[in-house]
Amino acid sequence: MQKIPRKTILLLWAGVFAMLMLVLLDQAAKYLAVQYLKNAPAIPIIPGVFELVYLENRGAAFGILQGQKTFLIGMTILTVTALVYMYIRIPKERHYVLLHLLLILLIPGAIGNFIDRCVHQYVIDFFYFKLIDFPVFNIADIYVSAATVLLVVLFCFYYKEEDINMLFSRLIFWKKK
Repeated sequence: MQKIPRKTILLLWAGVFAMLMLVLLDQAAKYLAVQYLKNAPAIPIIPGVFELVYLENRGAAFGILQGQKTFLIGMTILTVTALVYMYIRIPKERHYVLLHLLLILLIPGAIGNFIDRCVHQYVIDFFYFKLIDFPVFNIADIYVSAATVLLVVLFCFYYKEEDINMLFSRLIFWKKK
């Protein structure tokens, strides 16, 4: 069995620590939202543009899949498992640092909303762009949205076909015969 370099182990644990901190930030913000926004009027930050408002979202992004808690929990478990597997399997080379960082955002985003669904039966949302009537969202949603957009940009403009092929070959559970 091949020995894992100490540097690789330290990098993985640093990422796990960062993920934990991001989950804690999300959960702390949601706790404050419950304490100060639940059953209270919206708090304008930029009047007519942006406000803090309490919302219990029983669905997924943009309110889709309302009332499908069991399905959403199952999908989150599968997604987080796949993302953690990817985080561990992606090469620890400088070329893939951005990919690791984006996984460090995606995983806590999924876990933050997962915790809400399991504990409260809904996700706590509180950021609202009133000017454009954008759906109310939270910090975990920001992690997931930003990471997803940046992943698309990375795969469209930064990684080449051979990088993508190499990544998929490292992530596949089975090998072609």
